[in-house]
Amino acid sequence: MLNHYETVFIATPVLSENQMKEAVQKFKKVITDKGGEIIHEENWGLKKLSYPIQKKSTGFYYLIEFKGPGELIEQLEIQYRRDERIIRFLTFRMDKYAVQYAEKKRKQKETEKIQED
Repeated sequence: MLNHYETVFIATPVLSENQMKEAVQKFKKVITDKGGEIIHEENWGLKKLSYPIQKKSTGFYYLIEFKGPGELIEQLEIQYRRDERIIRFLTFRMDKYAVQYAEKKRKQKETEKIQED
């Protein structure tokens, strides 16, 4: 049985666009190599932090929603800790209500996007 997870990480703001894409690909590869399946991802871009972290006041936020076995989380978080580009991360298991809510929000965004076009 695969669990639903959502992980958000904050990368240092000094990265170029290519370095950020490289970091995202690295973490997506960790997920897929360990038996996970990526469901959704969002680049939230550069945002101001609530408080300075490592003397930085902004960071690149990125969200990945995926399914995977529980032991995958430990491997993913080890990779976050080893990567000097990542200043914060959070991974949590989504219950059925969170999964339904996330799906509803995605559909809502898609319909808004279609209406804009």
